[in-house]
Amino acid sequence: MLAPLVLVACSSGGGSPGGGEGRSTGATGSATSGPAPDTSSGIEDTGDVEADPARLPTSRGEALDLIDRVIADPASFGPDVTRRNPYESDPATWPVLGTDCVWEQQKPLSSVLATRSRSFEVPATAGKGPVRLSAVVTVHRSREGAQWEMAESVEETMRCPTQQLQQGELIGSLVAATLPQGDSGQVNSADALTEIGQYKSSTLGGPFPYVWQQAQTLQFTVAVTGKGAKGRTEEELDGLTNQAQAAMLLRLKSAVEKQS
Repeated sequence: MLAPLVLVACSSGGGSPGGGEGRSTGATGSATSGPAPDTSSGIEDTGDVEADPARLPTSRGEALDLIDRVIADPASFGPDVTRRNPYESDPATWPVLGTDCVWEQQKPLSSVLATRSRSFEVPATAGKGPVRLSAVVTVHRSREGAQWEMAESVEETMRCPTQQLQQGELIGSLVAATLPQGDSGQVNSADALTEIGQYKSSTLGGPFPYVWQQAQTLQFTVAVTGKGAKGRTEEELDGLTNQAQAAMLLRLKSAVEKQS
């Protein structure tokens, strides 16, 4: 687990167990909230990614093309991972955590060029339940928009100690840790956030381990979610999500960095 610079600990507030698809990314507020879009062309390089301005998306179509090249597929997590149905989210929506601590789909913020999530599963085997996984890539109009999304994600953990994902599916006992680039060996992104806790499902039971990772570089955020099940260990969940997150960050770097 990441060594935290900013640590937020929350205990579960109880409630009914849940089941369904999980959180993809943090985005509090309506489509008109958040920072004003920055349409300037001078986006600074961040960390070890020396971006080519010509390779940074400036339109929705370019952003969706980049997402398709970056977002995880089943092999990104490792063997035995399969697609869930539905596999991809509607790119015209993204998840928003309401004031009632319930996640719902809304229109993306005006600062977002495009976003998309995918759902996966490690199927159940003898004595082990199915592991539910997801991946999301969001392209903001500016680096500031991506940074704002990261900051709101930390606030959500403090505001909502228990969160309802979909009907019949809850996460709680959440602990969030942020790790900026250069601290404790974190070199893969400008900023990284990990949230761990417990996951309960009305169909699968629980509590089981839960992990959510999000990273920001330039105007992009990438995130993965893992929800445990009977017979699955925290180490197994960490291995799956760490591998997919690293794969997406590597693809992102390759997609936007200057060519030698």
